[in-house]
Amino acid sequence: WTASLSRIATTTSSPRPPDHLPQAPTCHPPAPPAHPPICVLRSLNFLLVRDGSVVEVEAREAHSPRWADRSMLCADLDTRAEDRLVVLSDGITQAGLGSARYKLGWRREGCARFVEKRVREAPGISARQLAQEIVGQALRCAQDGQPADDMTCGVIYFRQPRRLLVLTGPPFHPDSDPECAALIRDFAGRKAICGGTTAIIVARELGREISTHLRQDSHDLPAFSTMPGVDLVTEGILSLTRTAQYLEADEPVSARDAAARLMRLLLDCDVIRFVVGTRVNEAHQDPSLPVDLDIRRNIIKRIAQTLRTRYLKEVDIRYI
Repeated sequence: WTASLSRIATTTSSPRPPDHLPQAPTCHPPAPPAHPPICVLRSLNFLLVRDGSVVEVEAREAHSPRWADRSMLCADLDTRAEDRLVVLSDGITQAGLGSARYKLGWRREGCARFVEKRVREAPGISARQLAQEIVGQALRCAQDGQPADDMTCGVIYFRQPRRLLVLTGPPFHPDSDPECAALIRDFAGRKAICGGTTAIIVARELGREISTHLRQDSHDLPAFSTMPGVDLVTEGILSLTRTAQYLEADEPVSARDAAARLMRLLLDCDVIRFVVGTRVNEAHQDPSLPVDLDIRRNIIKRIAQTLRTRYLKEVDIRYI
């Protein structure tokens, strides 16, 4: 199951840093099961989502052998493929507490209804996006949109890894053009092409048409395109450089340009393969271009390093 887990997507909104963290009571739960747990939760404030519905989990009480007045609730989960585990802080369930609409707060039940609705609307919604949407909805429930307590949500999505192929740059030898196109045709997973010349090669070899998105989402980036059998087609160096900047940013990216679309595609996948053509594009040797527009292979290395270290993706690079 470890390979099938998505990364835990965590979104936090807090009015101020906590002064201290409360200490859990010393308590000895029953003997562990034969298989060690994949995660241990300090609180039972969580939702198990299965087949689009929240499933109630039976908890048992464990008593402290040292302090008679102390006990702890324990629950064991047997997860299945496509299950989601949503962990909530009190700031989420108590959002809007005391307001006219939410006198008792948003509560666990309100969050459960919201999660069920979103999962049914978008069955493939990522852990990252679902966590962000839960915190966003909790903020909308809060009075004046301001959290009275820290709001933290973590989502674990039990699924098969999502794979992505990113093809960028023409191959060193033109005789390898058919091989490039075959990589796109035969890859089992999502696909992206970055570079106009690369897209033209694939379209020519596979007999497919490229359709450019006419709406201009950015004044300084070329628009993205579409091709049958390919999830995204973008321009090359400019879009890749902006994608690297988006991935390295500390703030959420709200842009909808080609680079932002590529960033979201990268973050929604777990196993990413870059295939980088090594033919030199003379247009990128102009010394008047910004320093950040380095040669293609270095930009790909920069993106791959960020994906590995910051987002814990499995990434490999192949040069052709």
